[in-house]
Amino acid sequence: MRLFIFLAIFLSIYGSVHLYWYLKFKRAFVLGSVASLVCVLFMISMLLAPLLTRYLERHHLEMPARCLAYVGYFWMGYLFLFFATGLLVDGYRILLAGVARLFETGGALQLSARQAFVIPLLAAAGITCFGFYEARNITIERVTLQTPKLTRAAGRLKIAQISDVHLGLIVGAERLQKIATLIEAEKPDVLVSTGDLVDGRFSTMSGLAAMLRRIPTPHGKYAVTGNHEFYAGLNRTLQITRDAGFKTLRGEAVSLPGLIGIAGVDDPAGRRWGNSPPVSEKALRAALPRDQFALLLKHQPRLAEAGQGLFDLQLSGHTHKGQIFPFGLIVKYFFPYDSGLFTLADQSHLYVNRGTGTWGPPIRFLAPPEVTIIELVSTEK
Repeated sequence: MRLFIFLAIFLSIYGSVHLYWYLKFKRAFVLGSVASLVCVLFMISMLLAPLLTRYLERHHLEMPARCLAYVGYFWMGYLFLFFATGLLVDGYRILLAGVARLFETGGALQLSARQAFVIPLLAAAGITCFGFYEARNITIERVTLQTPKLTRAAGRLKIAQISDVHLGLIVGAERLQKIATLIEAEKPDVLVSTGDLVDGRFSTMSGLAAMLRRIPTPHGKYAVTGNHEFYAGLNRTLQITRDAGFKTLRGEAVSLPGLIGIAGVDDPAGRRWGNSPPVSEKALRAALPRDQFALLLKHQPRLAEAGQGLFDLQLSGHTHKGQIFPFGLIVKYFFPYDSGLFTLADQSHLYVNRGTGTWGPPIRFLAPPEVTIIELVSTEK
């Protein structure tokens, strides 16, 4: 039932955006019956492309699924950018029409139906091309936190964070090798993944996992589940995460003696798959030494009311910062902590990674992917 509701909502919204493009196209150009039919068939195929991609993936048809994913998701990114810029153009036309009616002027600045189509068409195409480049240009974001809870003997500890890599049809070996090279150059003491590491179902995943396993980390690799680990099949994604050298913390806490404590929780999506009730963050913190710097790995950047102030630093992801502007504005509404470092009222911190890969459209705009390097520096005298 939930799947039916999701599909109905998805097809209604995505179908409406397709209809918007088609109506603007028809107003801009005179189409014959054959051209109209071809256009409609293309719209229908692109509307169904994400669903067909998942179908092919589930039946292990990797090459056709990958090809369809690139075409369908590129189109999805372009179409939503067209929709956003098209609404701006339509707003301009409505405003200008109102001014012209009130003051009987401004008619010369009015746009024709063809111009109202071509302007967002070119703008969306240009942003899509730039967004493809930006999605592959992974940045290093650096955060330094001073703490008296790290011993003077330890001095400093370097933690590398990746999140929302979405290994699968689009984010594959080439992108992952770039990510691994960036991390390895930083020589982190600990590597953490805050969910959605895996988003695919193919046998080639084992080769991708090896790239991460080869990264030397003296104090280990730790991960938590994101929602897509459950969507892609939990048992398989957990195995791939283990193959990559990570210990997955599912309501667990581990102490690195003389350094820090690390706790991790499952994403709430697991409850739909009959996942066991979550362990409280308070209980997780109690499992760690009181005087030890406590790190919480949690996919979604939400703060548990009962857990506030318990952990010194929470690392999260999930938001992608909207991935493609202006959709970050919508994300900001649902997740006020959408990206970057936040100092909380209790002087603890939350850092939200923008995502290291992409989900859906292989493009990013004003939300570049990142690997985060967090350095904990001892202030113990």
